[in-house]
Amino acid sequence: MKNDPIRIGINPISWSNDDLPSLGGETPLSTALSEGKAIGYEGFELGNKFPKDPTQLRELMAGYGLDVVSGWYSGRVAARPAAAEREAVVRHLRLLAENGCNVMVYGEVADAIQGEAVPLYKRPRFRDDDAWKRYGERLTEFARFTLSYGVRLAYHHHMGAYVEAPDDVDRLMAHTGDEVGLLFDSGHTFFGGGDPLAVLDRHIARICHVHCKDVRPEIVRLARNRHWTFLESVLNGAFTVPGDGVIDFAAIVERLKHHGYQGWLVVEAEQDPTVAPSFDYAQKGYRTLRALLDRDTVREVA
Repeated sequence: MKNDPIRIGINPISWSNDDLPSLGGETPLSTALSEGKAIGYEGFELGNKFPKDPTQLRELMAGYGLDVVSGWYSGRVAARPAAAEREAVVRHLRLLAENGCNVMVYGEVADAIQGEAVPLYKRPRFRDDDAWKRYGERLTEFARFTLSYGVRLAYHHHMGAYVEAPDDVDRLMAHTGDEVGLLFDSGHTFFGGGDPLAVLDRHIARICHVHCKDVRPEIVRLARNRHWTFLESVLNGAFTVPGDGVIDFAAIVERLKHHGYQGWLVVEAEQDPTVAPSFDYAQKGYRTLRALLDRDTVREVA
């Protein structure tokens, strides 16, 4: 499996949620790592329970026979100069680089409301094209710095942030250089009002990391209509693992194979583990993706 161009990893959020510690906060990291390995996952993205020291992290993961996939970085390029961001990221960047990661998940948290008791429709928005241009220039400069460590910035479009909707992704890609990679998140694309396949097709040349998240559309509709916060949407079950919702992962995997994508598919689905048992759902997500990757043929994509 290690020679496969596309590998399957998972985020520990299936076991414990960093934004909502009440969801699996009591679950030790060892449980997530041992269960993830038993299911068949090859690596984990990082969460708050992982060591922050590169050597300690490497030794921990080696003990389970797992790789470090990547790790979320809370960036504030929208609110401060790229030079300040470079200084802030160095420790995390070294942690990733020294553990063999070639992408860093970048989440823009300046003015973001994803962890706040604020309805999603009140998310921040850039005022005009000049604001997008300035943001794109700073982000490209910052991404150039991460590449100096051999780690490409993988921009995570996210609910409650400046880049949420498909139009935002389009503008981000238009105003940044190739140094800025795109993290394609199927669930956030759907929740943000887009067709995952259409967004994937438009930006597949820039996609360097993939989060595989399914959705329950009836809950997404309620979240919008009732002006829920992001965390309320999570608690009510907007997201789930591949194979448990309506997103066409067969088509997504086929597109990625056809394009020659080489990287990780990461199961990342925020749910309440008391409602969606961690092992069972993590296994369902893995089996869904493994079956799709193991298909022998790829149909021609128009």
